[in-house]
Amino acid sequence: MYILGISAYYHDSAACIVKDGKIIAAAQEERFTRKKHDASFPRLAIISCIKETNIQPKDLEYVVFYEKPFLKFERLLETYLAFAPRGFNSFSKSMPLWVKDKIFQKSIIIKELENCLGSDELWRNKLLFSEHHLSHAASAFFPSKFEESAILTMDGVGEWTTTSLSFGLRNKIQVLKEINFPHSLGLLYSAFTYYLGFKVNSGEYKVMGLAPYGKPIYSDLIKDNLIDIKKDGSFSLDLSYFDYCTGLTMTNKRFHNLFGGPPRKPESELTQHDMNLAASIQKVIEEAVVKLAIGVKSYTGSNNLCLAGGVALNCVANGVLLKEEIFDDIWIQPAAGDAGGAVGAALAAYYLSFNKERKFSENHDSMNGSYLGPKFSDTEVKLDLESIGANFKEYSLEEIIDKTAIFLNEGKAIGWMQGRMEFGPRALGSRSILADPRSPNMQKLLNLKIKYRESFRPFAPSILSEHTKDWFNLETESPYMLFVSEINDEKKITNKDETFFGIDKLNIIRSTVPAITHIDYSARVQTVHKETNPNYHALITKFYEMTDCPMIVNTSFNVRGEPIVCTPKDAFNCFMGTELDVLVINNYLMVKSEQDSRLIKSYEEEYELD
Repeated sequence: MYILGISAYYHDSAACIVKDGKIIAAAQEERFTRKKHDASFPRLAIISCIKETNIQPKDLEYVVFYEKPFLKFERLLETYLAFAPRGFNSFSKSMPLWVKDKIFQKSIIIKELENCLGSDELWRNKLLFSEHHLSHAASAFFPSKFEESAILTMDGVGEWTTTSLSFGLRNKIQVLKEINFPHSLGLLYSAFTYYLGFKVNSGEYKVMGLAPYGKPIYSDLIKDNLIDIKKDGSFSLDLSYFDYCTGLTMTNKRFHNLFGGPPRKPESELTQHDMNLAASIQKVIEEAVVKLAIGVKSYTGSNNLCLAGGVALNCVANGVLLKEEIFDDIWIQPAAGDAGGAVGAALAAYYLSFNKERKFSENHDSMNGSYLGPKFSDTEVKLDLESIGANFKEYSLEEIIDKTAIFLNEGKAIGWMQGRMEFGPRALGSRSILADPRSPNMQKLLNLKIKYRESFRPFAPSILSEHTKDWFNLETESPYMLFVSEINDEKKITNKDETFFGIDKLNIIRSTVPAITHIDYSARVQTVHKETNPNYHALITKFYEMTDCPMIVNTSFNVRGEPIVCTPKDAFNCFMGTELDVLVINNYLMVKSEQDSRLIKSYEEEYELD
């Protein structure tokens, strides 16, 4: 039985194909359209998944959408009625869109499927609808290695639900408790994202990365005024401080007065006040997540926990949750946001609607390392590189590994593209930019000259799984880069110089691997396993043999404002338009200094570089 799951029309649309309960392909639409967080119908992602699985559209028995549009429309309408006459401006602007497109979403989806896959199939009879948070819960539990588990989903909002506590057992999920809109941890965090001058549904990572530069001096102010958190994690927001129910912004004047002024203007200088606010909301979210985990533990009695929803991508909160040792084991869906809803929708139909037997392994999850996107053959890569005038050399895999490790040891920044593209927001060694973590200047270099993003944002280490405990205080596997852990004491370099403040704290070297050590001695760790990514494991192993350092810097292969690269042409464009030194695609290697200078100039102009 082949089932196609799709998510779309909010942000991060995606497609997934499940075969007899096994996830065999998944991809986000943004990777193909090159439009970050693309919310449009995932036409290209569907076509890619069909191609990757080598099936025909007629082989699809069902198509499952990840939420119920009518319930979402009901929530919007009831919210406006509840707050009337406030919000009429927002209401008048959103209603035409709903009437035109979203109320009739079933017909629109059917039409899109016909355009995408052909009209010879009776898609109307094959189309099913899941619920938003049920899709999240299914994406968290069914791919996990647990026979039974507590499940916690947290995001902005689905149809009505913002938080759900559930219990999974074999092929069933029982929803135990829900918290509904407008009370939402995701929207609370997004309100601060907006107030700090970052883009909602995109800049939340920046708030998390900024938090260690500040002190949580406003945590009590937030809890005294904005959110009431109960012992079991239940919470409610004081809506008089927010504008997202009826307005066109996240916060209002009362919120601004509480924190000393209007929202920060995007791209303006970050102040210590901004950093303290980031630290404060991060601490409050951590407290809420821990209490919710304690609550779902008491409801279920399970020693396992599965997480999904956008809040589950807060890897700092996940690290705090891990240290609390509430559960014996925690598994997080790597595509925890709306993209992962496509996976959950397909799995929910297979197990919950059709009552199929669930097969799972106690040794590993069924996400295949999240390497579920398209791959490109050597022939395809070579043809693409020749067509765009690249100067490349072909080597054996062993030679590619050796040469790349040497370049890393020489301090070069490398674009690395191998195998199937990752599904989810993290680059995990298939579409990555790699560098030497021992370099004290590498973080600044990568941020300012290659990623073209804020200098304060940290980078992650990819470490051989067998060496994790030698370097980090991490007692579990972290293949999806979803846990933050502190570096071990013996690897730290303690510096009592207090002359640096704010962003200038970046200038302090804090460990023997400064490029991946954040200012609070933490790192967002990816443990690399030979079974799921042998080439990447081999590269880090070779680097370890050369340097006695079993890790490398890993950041996503893209520049600010663009999605992670998908195709060889995407990779070459990013390579030529940035200050990357080397590009490796499959067994082909390119050095920047050996490229046609006219090509380099044209790509630099396209990227508007100095």
